[in-house]
Amino acid sequence: MITLIFGFASDKILITIDENSVRFGNTSYGAVTANIDGLKLDYNGVCREHPDLETDDEWQTKAALRFKEKIKSLKTEEEKAQYLIKDLRNHGYIPEQMQRKGHRPEKLK
Repeated sequence: MITLIFGFASDKILITIDENSVRFGNTSYGAVTANIDGLKLDYNGVCREHPDLETDDEWQTKAALRFKEKIKSLKTEEEKAQYLIKDLRNHGYIPEQMQRKGHRPEKLK
């Protein structure tokens, strides 16, 4: 299991990777986490990433499915963490910490 913490404006975003399960949470609201289905995705961001979904009424469901397929295609939790760090960095999230199960947290640059 790997836990990532990102900064976004004044919020701290928590992401937990446990095999093929990725859960997102906001530390400002306690330890409540949700998978990709429980998140409110930004329409403009999804359309930038997947232009073919722009005219699709099911854009949110299909975007979540594509995310799940991408996560399943990556073999290790480390690969998944690096993918999320790279992708979220492009959207203005600042990676701050990564902690592997049984290890101390390490600061990210």
